[in-house]
Amino acid sequence: MKIFPLVFAVFISFLSKAQISDSTQSPQIYFKANALFLPVGILNAGAEYQLKDKVTLQADLLISPWKSFNGRPMQIYIVGLDARHYFKEAFKNWYLGANIAASRYIMQKWNYWSDGPYQYTPDSPVYIASDLYQVGFSTMFGATAGYQFQFNDRWNMDLFLGGGNVQSFYKGMHKKLGIRYDTDPTRNYNRSGEWLIYRGGVMIAYKLKS
Repeated sequence: MKIFPLVFAVFISFLSKAQISDSTQSPQIYFKANALFLPVGILNAGAEYQLKDKVTLQADLLISPWKSFNGRPMQIYIVGLDARHYFKEAFKNWYLGANIAASRYIMQKWNYWSDGPYQYTPDSPVYIASDLYQVGFSTMFGATAGYQFQFNDRWNMDLFLGGGNVQSFYKGMHKKLGIRYDTDPTRNYNRSGEWLIYRGGVMIAYKLKS
């Protein structure tokens, strides 16, 4: 999957050659939090810094601390970086960006939510799918698209959605027995690669520096 870091590097190189503003105004920085996740106890916050007239760089993190959410483990920790290009000017209206992120998780994937039977291999024991969960980490390379509304000189609202390729490395565990359900003497981690939407929401942003 070397193509994805390469695409990201090419995009950053393209942005770095964008025309620098002649304006003497100081670069702006916004701190923001995702209003969609806060009501369920998940923190998704970040800071977006202006590099050029139409170019910003955003660093953000997501923390889901739930050891059990509706009976399912959902501990997820993600750090990410966006390079964004605005079509009008920084922090206003439509933008596109490249995203790179990494995660660490202890969670149950959506396709294990049923109480049906699950068997890792034909020779493995048969378990109940909802008793199983995954422990691992992922790397993500993708794109972000969004729109920023400006309420006033200090406050913005950032609507965004992003996705791309997710490479995951994980171990499968049994909640009640405390053992691995995916034992394989040839490898320590399972690996999966998927194309997913992995970020999005409504960020409420406050300008810290004029």
